[in-house]
Amino acid sequence: MEGASGAWKQMPLCSSDGVPVYTFRVFTVEPGGFTPYHQHPYEHMNYCIEGEGTLVNEAGEEQPIKQGDFALVMPNEKHQYRNKSAVKDFVMICGVPKEFE
Repeated sequence: MEGASGAWKQMPLCSSDGVPVYTFRVFTVEPGGFTPYHQHPYEHMNYCIEGEGTLVNEAGEEQPIKQGDFALVMPNEKHQYRNKSAVKDFVMICGVPKEFE
């Protein structure tokens, strides 16, 4: 995705698997990497499965997130995930409506 660096996505459960409502994506953000600073008309439901990162909100504030934490991004809220680690990946599950996978 434009505006990302050192971030990639896997899709373990998606439309091609027959999901009725939500798609689960797994994002890996490499050390020093980040997702785009963006917004969209649907919520994100996130669960951190490895490492540590920050969730940047539309005010530019950073909320720490680490393994075992949940995060909710509301529809149309500008946001970005960053990995400030120098050595460890930040990995999270992201649930979104299947129409936006």
